[in-house]
Amino acid sequence: MLKDMLTILGRQLRPAFSVLVVLSVLTGLVYPAAMTLAAKVLFPHQAEGSLLSENGKPDARIIGSRLIGQPSSDPGRFWSRPSATSPQPYNASSSGGSNLTPAGEAQLKAVRERVEALRAAHQIDGPGNTRPIPADLVTASASGLDPHISPAAAVFQVSRVARERGLNEDVLRQLVARHTEGRQLGFLGEERVNVLVLNQALDSLAAKADNAPAKH
Repeated sequence: MLKDMLTILGRQLRPAFSVLVVLSVLTGLVYPAAMTLAAKVLFPHQAEGSLLSENGKPDARIIGSRLIGQPSSDPGRFWSRPSATSPQPYNASSSGGSNLTPAGEAQLKAVRERVEALRAAHQIDGPGNTRPIPADLVTASASGLDPHISPAAAVFQVSRVARERGLNEDVLRQLVARHTEGRQLGFLGEERVNVLVLNQALDSLAAKADNAPAKH
């Protein structure tokens, strides 16, 4: 009786175990390997993390990724939106927002402090000055990693960057316009500017201006 039961059990377990092994190999090894290979062939840049190198040269030092923002307080560079990740901004291992209610005192206090800092950095003095500050410069994104700001947020910073770099404001506005990405498929999302890409172009522009022959 026991022998018959073990025989029946073995007949039932054998195909189940075979299916487990086959599916484990297919979904755990073959499929991931095939997808990785296809990604590297079809989208090599994206498959490697959309990394950006210094001066755009493939063999140069990696300066970041198009997909993850970077904090900066350099007045001569465009600034990203605030990040609520910890222990430092734009920490990819702790992606998330602040979870503060929009009407809460903690959120309002943080926004007021950011507004004051921006007004000081951009020399917006006096209560009568009504120059608007774009919302994405004083609020963090839900992921805390957003590499983009709105075109308005980039243009808002033009005066400061131009002053620090000794560049013409109209030239910087044109630079922002050239690096403004449109809506996906023409209707999804909003227009945006990748801050790291924009700063990379800014460095190239400033280098060309420094190396230009002086006019007599």
